[in-house]
Amino acid sequence: MNPNSLIAKTATELGRDLESGACKAEEIAAAYLERIEQVDGKVHALLHRDDENFLAQARASDERRAKGETLGPLDGVPVCLKDVISVEGQPLTAASRILENYVSPYDATVTRKLKEAGAVIGGRLNLDEFAMGSSTENSAYGPTRNPWDLERVPGGSSGGSSAAVAAREAPLTLGSDTGGSIRQPASLCGVVGMKPTYGMVSRYGLAAFASSLDQIGPFSQTVEDAALLLETISGHDPLDSTSYPTEVPSYSRALREDTSPCTLGLPKEFFGEGMDDEVRQAVEKAIDFFKTEGYEIVEVSLPTTDLSVPVYYVVATAEASSNLARYDGIRYTSRSERAENAVDVYAKSRGEGFGEEVKRRCILGAYGLSSGYYDAYYLRAQKTRTLIRQDFDRAFEKVDAILTPTSPTPAFKFGEKSEDPISMYLSDAYTISTNLAGLPGISVPCGFTEAGLPIGLQLISKAFEESHLLAVAHAYDREHQFGRRAPELG
Repeated sequence: MNPNSLIAKTATELGRDLESGACKAEEIAAAYLERIEQVDGKVHALLHRDDENFLAQARASDERRAKGETLGPLDGVPVCLKDVISVEGQPLTAASRILENYVSPYDATVTRKLKEAGAVIGGRLNLDEFAMGSSTENSAYGPTRNPWDLERVPGGSSGGSSAAVAAREAPLTLGSDTGGSIRQPASLCGVVGMKPTYGMVSRYGLAAFASSLDQIGPFSQTVEDAALLLETISGHDPLDSTSYPTEVPSYSRALREDTSPCTLGLPKEFFGEGMDDEVRQAVEKAIDFFKTEGYEIVEVSLPTTDLSVPVYYVVATAEASSNLARYDGIRYTSRSERAENAVDVYAKSRGEGFGEEVKRRCILGAYGLSSGYYDAYYLRAQKTRTLIRQDFDRAFEKVDAILTPTSPTPAFKFGEKSEDPISMYLSDAYTISTNLAGLPGISVPCGFTEAGLPIGLQLISKAFEESHLLAVAHAYDREHQFGRRAPELG
């Protein structure tokens, strides 16, 4: 089969081709390696690859299939992982110099589940260092570029994960979402990106940023593919104390069965000032589609929305300062060669190993947790977080799902916001509250600007109602398929 035709297919289509014998897993793997050679020099989505291992996994899949021992619909389908998710024997750098020599001795739970499903684990994907950023400009190994415009950012922190799918370097990828780090880059790159309910997907083997907010989730061309990948990685894990003991439904089947129109809420706070006109027009057009399909559209209020960003940057930085204390130059991280004593080892290793954004957030977090300021900042932020969650609870008494833009603007140019941290932080203004409330959210491509930049639509549902959320998203995506469009990269 033609390599170009293979990389244009969705993961679901590749699975069907493998099942029918139309192609082999090794052919698919070779096609993606060829594509990576062609375009990744421009995009820089990948930090590390092991081509021999990648092809060996594909051959093993073909051997299983020849024996009638196929492991499921993802057997033989490539999946690449953000470089904060552990894969045994592969580097895990978190895009930081402090971990540049670290090789993971174990698999994350999501990695193990993918291997058990027969997925072919691909390369390590670029990100903002330790997942702290909204543009993937903060990687110690250089930025990832948006495949739709190489002068613009792909979003972040999972910029490599979104760009790889958009550039057709992988049919599926995994990222992590702490305040929008899956949904915002998905929007800016024109692909599907989903953050599950907190506790739905195990965090074991994920390099922690903010433990009460982090969640692993899928990127794909279509909602159908996202459902397939989410079904594979979800479920209770005793190795993660925050993992919720709930059964995993068949999300793929829900797309076909849960088809009745429902009530969608439009939070008035999300449709005010600060939204790009072309984003507004694309989202309003999507709303019109749902109306024509029989969905009831009602206005709701999330009055604490304007507090989400400050609350997030108190809670997230506090947790980051605690989580990153382990990177001290003494155990498994890089150690400064200029250190002369134990204090030097700690101070200079962290000073040399961490980038500026990581340092900024660790300092902010330590300040918020310090004596005399804990009650004024961290404790107050946690109380306000409860109010944010209660706002969603009240809204969901009236509606089945909430519809918003994913990002207030399309992809911005490199350097445009990097000198203004507050402006950068506001890039996630529409996504952060979902993390604070622990709710599932999905970004679906809903059009393009006149300049050809993607625009994303966000849908949010009650906790653990991923089946319904995916069904609503699929109803839109099935008819429009904006994620199937690919940029011209040569």
